[in-house]
Amino acid sequence: MKRLSLNQKSAWDAFVLAHPDGTFFHRAGWSDVISESFGHRTHYLMAMSGGEIRGILPLTEIRSRLFGRSLISNAFCVYGGPLSLDEEADAALDAAAWKIAEESGIPVLEYRSRRRTRLDWPAKDNLYVTFRKELSGSHDDNLKAIPRKQRAMVRKAIDRGLIGVVDPTPDRFFAMYSASVRNLGTPVFSRRYFERLMQEFGSEDCDVVTIEHDGQAVSSVLNFYFRDEVLPYYGGGTAAARGLAANDFMYWEVMRRSTEYRGCNLFDFGRSKIGTGAFSFKKNWGFEPEPLVYEYRLAPGAEVPDINPLNPKYRLMVETWKRLPLWLANSIGPFISRDLG
Repeated sequence: MKRLSLNQKSAWDAFVLAHPDGTFFHRAGWSDVISESFGHRTHYLMAMSGGEIRGILPLTEIRSRLFGRSLISNAFCVYGGPLSLDEEADAALDAAAWKIAEESGIPVLEYRSRRRTRLDWPAKDNLYVTFRKELSGSHDDNLKAIPRKQRAMVRKAIDRGLIGVVDPTPDRFFAMYSASVRNLGTPVFSRRYFERLMQEFGSEDCDVVTIEHDGQAVSSVLNFYFRDEVLPYYGGGTAAARGLAANDFMYWEVMRRSTEYRGCNLFDFGRSKIGTGAFSFKKNWGFEPEPLVYEYRLAPGAEVPDINPLNPKYRLMVETWKRLPLWLANSIGPFISRDLG
């Protein structure tokens, strides 16, 4: 078992790219982004045989007085968990991860996957879903594939003259994103985090698409690209966005640009909690929800974490956060969000 070093990042990413279950969130760059943006310790493990990588596992330590201690693959990400070529490598990665947890006094090891892989571990599969759909190379076909009511919103935005541009920095994006998450009662990530994402993954694999109306930015989304997939991951809009159907147009613009300029043929709408507005919005686009499986190995006496805004335990915190002035939410939010994982 080895830990990722600087000169092995290319080999790690090549393994992820070639593995059928590899995702953008398995990439080596997350180790530096997470440690530098949030101050968390990361453990990027490689199972080796004959000098070749046989399996990888990205792990992040979360130590929080408010939310507890966990070892997560992968924190701040939709997907994660080990990628391996055989059962021996799989078992070695599990053993190494649990050893880190035990030696660090961490009671919870969490894998975030699209399917069940550890049948003897406790799991949550009824909280989050993902939405993924194949794209056509034809813009007309992609537009026709959107259900009628949602398609009408996109056409309405087009008729109003909305346009999309690629921003070189996350500045305009952050202004809209931070206001949007404050309105939802969620602490914002730091601006530095988004700057590091764009720096680490570069314009080939990460960009910001901003929607303008009469020269003014009204919505914006930060996107990831992996193989032939596009993942619009963080998004937000101004108060005017809803009346202009700017958020609807924003996702259509990402869809259009990703097929025309990047040759993408799969749109990953990301993670949503069942029963929320985001869940309904994505279903309205004709995407079918796929359950996400979060699996846990627990120390004796430990319980499966339940850190999400729907937990009644956090209801007062969420409602209070919605009322904070934006400057205050942006000042203290990063100190809380860094521990949400």
